[in-house]
Amino acid sequence: LCAKQVVGDDPFAVILADDLISAKPGTLRQMVDLYNHYRCSVIGVQNVAPEETGSYGIVKGSMVAPRIHKMEAIVEKPRPENAPSNMAVVGRYILTPRIFTLLEKIPRGAGSEIQLTDGIAALLAYEAVYAYEFEGKRYDCGSKLGYLQATVEYALMHPELKDKFREYLKKFPL
Repeated sequence: LCAKQVVGDDPFAVILADDLISAKPGTLRQMVDLYNHYRCSVIGVQNVAPEETGSYGIVKGSMVAPRIHKMEAIVEKPRPENAPSNMAVVGRYILTPRIFTLLEKIPRGAGSEIQLTDGIAALLAYEAVYAYEFEGKRYDCGSKLGYLQATVEYALMHPELKDKFREYLKKFPL
């Protein structure tokens, strides 16, 4: 389990806006439930194709339950041949406050920026961190295609817009 923390230091969530996830219950709800069970940081992950590992933080872990991995390592944007797995971090985190102390001490990493991935790697020396293969559909809104896919699919699910939007789309020859 996690290292003992100072009383009153609550975990917090980080949600990156370029990842939209459609899930019931919501992805963060799923992760909070997992945090409440393990009392440790939880990182949302999704399997990606090997050729896509260079676009993500990639996690190495041991499965402890279906969809739940105790993390052993995390690497920022590895080349496919150097990736420890194909479990990619996808913009949902529940972190313990210790991460702030660690981020203050780590040097700049990829892109000459302070990387959250490096802070999480350092956190592994102090407490358990779990990677969770969340249930739901992820849209990569950081890419133009992913943004358009999310917009179209959400419009087609919207109770007030779906019929008119479907008719609109029929006007375009395929």
